[in-house]
Amino acid sequence: MRFKYLQQMTVLLIGLTFGLESMAYEEAYNKTPVDEIRVLTLPDARLIATGTDGEYFDKSNNMFKRLFNYIRDNDVSMTVPVEGNLGQAQMRFYLGSDASPALDSTSEVQIIELPERMVISMGGKGSYNEKNINSVRAKLEASLESNKDLLPAGDPYVVFWNGPFTPWLFKRFDVHIPVTQVIQ
Repeated sequence: MRFKYLQQMTVLLIGLTFGLESMAYEEAYNKTPVDEIRVLTLPDARLIATGTDGEYFDKSNNMFKRLFNYIRDNDVSMTVPVEGNLGQAQMRFYLGSDASPALDSTSEVQIIELPERMVISMGGKGSYNEKNINSVRAKLEASLESNKDLLPAGDPYVVFWNGPFTPWLFKRFDVHIPVTQVIQ
């Protein structure tokens, strides 16, 4: 009887976690299905960004805190995804449609305007760690190398779709590489 109760409570907590997370955030664009590679045209967007010296995974909590404090202090809704440059330790949040055009950069957080852009993307799942992300990145880079219609146009970056309270086995991420089309 006690085991059944624990099972029911676990299912309820997982359901609440996913229900609340999925309803709480506006999506800037759609995620790529797990293990699929797609070429995407991402819409123009306004983001906030922060960066630091060092490795992304060593500094991500500090960067997240800066961005979270900015959206809280400026009464801005959080959106998904959250993007991270691994090489230069940068994190970016998309600003939601309700964000004031009058938001300003600070000493720690910059406002970035991105035009429409093309990326090659692969979806992944699991913990947000270097091993998982680098595995997807390697497959995506190999696919891009064999694609004669696309050229890399920037560094790979990771796209995080779930919040920190999502259990690792349900977390989703994409790896993107900016690309340009080869004109023949």
